[in-house]
Formats: sequence, structure tokens, C-alpha cells
Amino acid sequence: MTWPDVLRTAAAAAVLVGVFLGVTRAGRVPVGRDALGAVARAAVQLVLVALVIAWVFRHPAGIAVYLPLTVLAAAVTAARRIRLGRAVTGHLVLAITAGAGVSVAVVMASGALDPGAATVLPFAAQMIGGGMSAAAVSGGRLREDARSQWAEVEGWIALGASPRRAVAEQARHAVRWALVPGIDQTRSAGLVTLPGAFVGLLLGGASPATAAQVQLLVLVGLMAAQAVSGVLTVRLLGARIGARRPADD
Repeated sequence: MTWPDVLRTAAAAAVLVGVFLGVTRAGRVPVGRDALGAVARAAVQLVLVALVIAWVFRHPAGIAVYLPLTVLAAAVTAARRIRLGRAVTGHLVLAITAGAGVSVAVVMASGALDPGAATVLPFAAQMIGGGMSAAAVSGGRLREDARSQWAEVEGWIALGASPRRAVAEQARHAVRWALVPGIDQTRSAGLVTLPGAFVGLLLGGASPATAAQVQLLVLVGLMAAQAVSGVLTVRLLGARIGARRPADD
């Protein structure tokens, strides 16, 4: 990227942020400070990530370090959203790794994508992100539903059910909530929206057919990764949540 490209990107981003701030201020929506902080953080993070990924592309063995760190960051983020303390981070690492690992293993074993670092890294990163979202939503939803329906949970325990069994119904609903956005995104792809991978490949010069192929793999890969991560999350956290009523927010 040349300096003129950087300046044009910065100018476009500044105008778009100005539109956001103007509209939200006119609508008296108090999110201006949060938005500015989010944009600044995103800019710094993306520059740093771009530098790291460029290094990994030059040194493919670095992917063995980068992806585990990404999983750890995803697990910490999901744990923060679920609000059960840091002790659940290990469970979330397992859930996210399993979800992303299944999707990456299937796609790479099939030969549908090139096994090089330039392909594996972005695909795996998307699967990790999807697994994180599913873990955070399913775990957080299970916690909230168990708290609000604690009388029902206690009823199951009084009948002799294990803590995990006592929250089984809430767990099923929690995973369903986590998977609905991915299912809707897959259903509407190409009809209502053009997903990110598809647009990115087109902007990068790939043919529409190639863009469609990769996007399909990303969408179904995310569905699989999120299903595995969501189900494992509620299984791993169910006993903890069902053993004691979660604290109020």
C-alpha cells in the first residue's frame, strides 16, 4: 500500500466517522466517545495484525504460534462476556479449539483450499472468531437463563438430577440462540447481502466463481465451528452453572 492509498483510506474513514457522529448526535444517541475509541483501537489493532500476518506469511512456521495466541485471546474475551470468572477460560479454549479445528481439518483434508499459510491462517482465524462468538453467546445465555429460571433448576436438582442435567433445557436454548445468526447469514448470503469474504476476494481480483467457492466454505465452516463450540461450551460450563445460582449482574 502506497502513501496516497493510506491518505485516501484515512480521508474516507474520517468522513464516515463524521457521518456517524453527526447522525448519532442529531438523534441524541450518546455513543460518540465509545465510537471514537472503537475506531482508534481498530486502526491500531489492524495495523499491528497486518504486520504480524505479513511476518507469518514470510515465515509459515509462525502460524503454530499465532493461532494458539488467537485462540487464547478469543477464550479470554468469551470468558469476560460470560462473566463466570477466569476459571472457565480453559474450558473455552477447548471449546473454541475443537470447533475451529474441526472446520479447518475438514476443509484442508478435502483439498478445497490451498494448504499454504496464506490460506490456512485467514480461514482458521475466521473459524476461531466464529467459535468465540458461539461460546460467548451460548455460555452467556445459559448463565442468564439459569439465573432467571433458577426455581426450575432447583426443582430438577430436588428430583435428583445432576447440576448439568438440571440446566439441560436452558443449555439447548442457549446453543440455539448462538447458532441462529450464522444460519440466517448463510441463508441470506448472495440474496440479501454479499458476505465479507466474497467482497474481499472480488476486491482482491479473484473471479466471482472463486469468491463464491471460498465464501461457501467459510459459511458452512462457521456453522460447524459454532455448533461444536456452542455445544461444548454448555456441556463444560453446565455443571458449574447448575451447581450454584449465577450472581446477579
